Amino acid sequence: MSGSFLFAAIVFLAGAIICVPIAKKLGLSSVLGYLLAGILIGPYILGFVGDEGQDILHFAEFGVVMMLFLIGLEIEPKNFWQMRKTIVGMGGAQVLGTMMVSFLLFIFIGFDWKVSLIISMAVSLSSTAITLQTIKENGLMNTTYGASSFSILLFQDIIVILMLAVIPLLTDTEKTLVAADHADHIYLLENLPLGLQALAIFLSVVLVILAGRYIFVPMLRLVAKTRLRELLSASALLIVFALAYLMELVGLSPALGAFLGGVVLATSEFKHELESNLEPFKGLLLGLFFMAVGASINFIVLGENPLMISGLVVAIILLKALILFLVAVTFKLKVDQRLLLTIGLAQIGEFAFVLLSFAFQLNILNRFELDIMLVVTALTMTLTPILGILNERLILPRFGTKKAETRSLDHIAKTHKVILVGFGHFGSTIGRFLRSNGIEATILDSDSNRVDLLRKMGFEVYYGDASRMELLESAGIAEAKILISAIDDSDAAIHLSKMVKAKYPTVKLMVRAKNRYDAYELLNMGIEDVYRESLETSVKMAGDVLQHLGFRRYTVHRQAQKFIQYDEEGLRRLADKPKTRDEYIFKAKQEIRQQEKQLEEDLKRGIIEYDNHWDSEQMREAHKMPKNQ
Repeated sequence: MSGSFLFAAIVFLAGAIICVPIAKKLGLSSVLGYLLAGILIGPYILGFVGDEGQDILHFAEFGVVMMLFLIGLEIEPKNFWQMRKTIVGMGGAQVLGTMMVSFLLFIFIGFDWKVSLIISMAVSLSSTAITLQTIKENGLMNTTYGASSFSILLFQDIIVILMLAVIPLLTDTEKTLVAADHADHIYLLENLPLGLQALAIFLSVVLVILAGRYIFVPMLRLVAKTRLRELLSASALLIVFALAYLMELVGLSPALGAFLGGVVLATSEFKHELESNLEPFKGLLLGLFFMAVGASINFIVLGENPLMISGLVVAIILLKALILFLVAVTFKLKVDQRLLLTIGLAQIGEFAFVLLSFAFQLNILNRFELDIMLVVTALTMTLTPILGILNERLILPRFGTKKAETRSLDHIAKTHKVILVGFGHFGSTIGRFLRSNGIEATILDSDSNRVDLLRKMGFEVYYGDASRMELLESAGIAEAKILISAIDDSDAAIHLSKMVKAKYPTVKLMVRAKNRYDAYELLNMGIEDVYRESLETSVKMAGDVLQHLGFRRYTVHRQAQKFIQYDEEGLRRLADKPKTRDEYIFKAKQEIRQQEKQLEEDLKRGIIEYDNHWDSEQMREAHKMPKNQ
């Protein structure tokens, strides 16, 4: 048994190591590489993986669970609440519209109405794993397309609960088969009245919120005191598995429970630690999931029913694409964002495997219908990355928002010596301040909705993905003196910095860092001009507090400048230190003590105390400062 397990592990890892780099070298996504690897090692091509493929698929679904937990960590609860209208609006319209049209399609083909309803439920669901992984790879999470896709996918994860509850109502048989299947899964609410089930589900969500605040965080603090990194990794895995299991007990989506847990823990001090510990597991399990999907494609069924399966695949993709396009138009997305949404979510998702298998256990679907739909589901997932590439390379350049390359190269390349990448709340402040002082910058942004709005406001902004060197070159990077990276996505900012530093080392890079950890990485790359987005703002707030408590304005100003100076110097000293957690904590404590000591000595030496530059009558009057301050 152990030999077969080790052999399977070798096969899966070797398939990934061989196929994914080849796919990336050809300009394809890693998702497509994993899927192709799964097809090759599966039972119908090379035959390295046999009947155990379905078991691997269920295990690998934890990759989806971990991905949603990590996404939840990036969303603060107040932001999640603000998204509720988009989630219900876009998600509800997509699911209901797709279900209605696909139900009519399968009734027209000749399927029973119950079978048609089950299949329409499965068809309405898109792949969270493939879509979000592709969005992250392309750095599109903070675009209108990224936010819209996430809203729709989250609604689908929630509506799966209702779908699983409705399916048993469609069967005419007793639940004997379900009971047998439940031998491995405990469903606590199975025999409760509907009202009590709803109450139990609500209480389970409340329990997730309370557990995050009063159980998980205190537990992580205790574990952190042991200073054993492997225990923190084990704790992170325990949290994800516990949340997934709790949701499974009450019939909810495990991925939804993990997402809620991530949202709850997003404001804790362990946010970054949890992200760093779980990221390797998530990537590995997601890759395994994609390979298991590829291996699950039944080529025997495909060979016996090629016309029917190919027709269903094409019809379903076109049907979903039509509904998604109409939803995008209704919610006023720009043309390129509509196309990205239309192609990105046009597949059937991983939860369809759960719904279809459940319906088969209840004798609603027969074996032929199940096999056909499982193959169709896997094929639509496999085709999605290919369609995304075709959309990006053939369709978007013609019908999307015009990119910067299509404008006058002389105007872009020669007029401005400053290039500003990213024009959100951070970048727009930089751009407005520069322009108010007579400095124009070539502005690039990857969100066409934002580009369109900014153009109406009078800004000359160009649409495009700055991670592509050809766009930067058309924007004049070869002649530019300074490139400012104000991108919200940390990974994209680091990738951009590496790319520019390697090819255009004379261009001065000034890069936004979202936190100290990003700043460390940028400093270690040799980038000196790193700007932590919250440093000056937080110091200013602390200074305002001191002024309200009676401190002199100039004293506060000088102390604030000194604090920033000392903190920046400490940041650079810490950046080149070994990154073991214990050593980092020790060095950081030393730096904090040293900074506080320096600030106290500044006051004691009288540098601030007797400096009256801001104490003139004119300055007091201008700032309405009391004369006794």
